[in-house]
Amino acid sequence: MVTETVVKEALSKDMIDAGERLTRLLDDNNFSASASFWFFNVESGAWRYMIASPEVDSKGVKNAYKKVQKIITKYSNGNGTIHLKDVTLISPMDPLITLLKLAVRTGNGISGIRFSKNLINGVLIEDAYIYRLT
Repeated sequence: MVTETVVKEALSKDMIDAGERLTRLLDDNNFSASASFWFFNVESGAWRYMIASPEVDSKGVKNAYKKVQKIITKYSNGNGTIHLKDVTLISPMDPLITLLKLAVRTGNGISGIRFSKNLINGVLIEDAYIYRLT
C-alpha cells in the first residue's frame, strides 16, 4: 500500500496576523472582500492568501489586483506584510468559495477559523485559515 505524505510550510503566527491585518486594511479602504483566508494548495505545496471580491466580476481581476497592490504598498512597513505575489483574487462565485460556504460562514466580521483536513462533498480541504466567508 502506498501512502502519500504532504510536506508543507507551516502557517506561522506572523502569516496569520498579516492576513488579519490585510483583511482589516481592505475593509478600511472600501475594498469589498466577501471572503479572505489562507489556503494551502496541495499541488504547489504553498500557502496562498485568497480574497473573493465582487470587484473581480464588476471591474475585472486586473483592476482588483491594482487596488489591492495600492493598499499593500500604502500600509507596508516592511514586516508583517503579505506580498501581492502571495495573493490570489477570485470571484465570490468561484467553485472554491461555493464549496467552503457549504461548511463555514463567518458573517461580515473578521474571524479566525482553522479548517484542516476536512472533506466537503468529496473534496479534501487540506488546510485553510479563514478570516471571512460570507
